[in-house]
Amino acid sequence: IPGMAIPHGRWSCRRLTRTPEHTMQRRTKIAVAVRKRPLNRKETERGEADIVSVTSQDSIIVHEPKVKVDLTKYVEDHQFRFDYSFGEDSSNEQLYVECVRPLLDTVFSSGKASCFAYGQTGSGKTHTMMGNPRNMGLYLLAAAELFERTNREHPELSVWCSFFEIYGGKLFDLLNDRKPVLAREDGKKVINIVGLIEHGPLADVQSLMEIIEYGNSNRKTGCTGANEDSSRSHAILHIHLRDDR
Repeated sequence: IPGMAIPHGRWSCRRLTRTPEHTMQRRTKIAVAVRKRPLNRKETERGEADIVSVTSQDSIIVHEPKVKVDLTKYVEDHQFRFDYSFGEDSSNEQLYVECVRPLLDTVFSSGKASCFAYGQTGSGKTHTMMGNPRNMGLYLLAAAELFERTNREHPELSVWCSFFEIYGGKLFDLLNDRKPVLAREDGKKVINIVGLIEHGPLADVQSLMEIIEYGNSNRKTGCTGANEDSSRSHAILHIHLRDDR
């Protein structure tokens, strides 16, 4: 999940209330959600126009400016549909409740679940996934509920994690001085990351976020036109629940 180093500081969280209208009903194994970001300061100063409208909970419209042969200007609308669509005023908490919380049900049912952000530099991936101490991202929101449910419903489980990045076609362990690791397929067709160190058991949300913060500080970053501290790699955080019985 592309991102960058997050600010230092204590993280706080609160339990989010589960309501029927905000609980996503899984119809397929894969769901795609799109989130519109507002124009940033530089775009506003350049007088750029907002050409995307979120028209419903599952569709957006892109208003494409075009010019006819006779130089007449017009706008052509393109509608796109997704499983879920969120406007620029949507919060990370709303995305979490709608899209990510149901994944925890899968995890606590002995399943596997993945969530990743995809988009160009400056599109808001880090804001959505990492957040900051004042605006929690999906990582923290999921971690808070993960520990809360583990302590309340599954005391026999412990939380472990690993964190690595894909950069230049190679894999590096972000929690072990960026030492190279290898992806290998075993006899059961399962991909294993050889040499990756798993850390745990983790006591609480704060310990997990400190590990994520340390790993992000080892990420490859660079300056782009859209972001002065843009990640130049893909990072994957793996959380594993172990049965200690």
